[in-house]
Amino acid sequence: MGSVFAAVLEEIAMKAILRSAALGLAAAMLMAGNAGTVHAAALVQISLWDKGAGTEMPMGLAYAAPGLDLAKATMGIKALPGTVKAGEVTFNVKNDSKDTVHEMIVMYLADPGKQLPYIEAENRVDEDKAGDKGEVSELDPGKSGTLTVELKPGKYLLICNVPGHYGAGMWAEFTVDP
Repeated sequence: MGSVFAAVLEEIAMKAILRSAALGLAAAMLMAGNAGTVHAAALVQISLWDKGAGTEMPMGLAYAAPGLDLAKATMGIKALPGTVKAGEVTFNVKNDSKDTVHEMIVMYLADPGKQLPYIEAENRVDEDKAGDKGEVSELDPGKSGTLTVELKPGKYLLICNVPGHYGAGMWAEFTVDP
């Protein structure tokens, strides 16, 4: 009887060892698989909007302008979400205008609260001096475009730099968290 009991114990022990080894192998495979996982880019939906080409464009609504009243804006940019984690960010941009060309440019704000460098004669931001990180160039009404960029933590401004549009309030603040 003792040898039968020993054989049963040996079989139980062997099954336990095999099960433990199988679980260990499965765990190792999961960890190895996750090590090569590419994290998906943060996805931001952008709407470029306006109240129509026939609407008078107010000026003086640029970011950080003194006495700024965005309630007067006849065009703008809406970003959802307005905050993402640092890393790869994909902007899906749609020009929701019925009759006006717009674009979206990502600007890094080295000094949040300070106005972007502006070229008065051209009625637009000086992109070279302002920290341009990428753009979806001029989109015809109803058209869409995509931009994927690597962004570090900080404050950004999304702008339309078609002459006059930025000064008419076509910008949105955007935050990248660590």
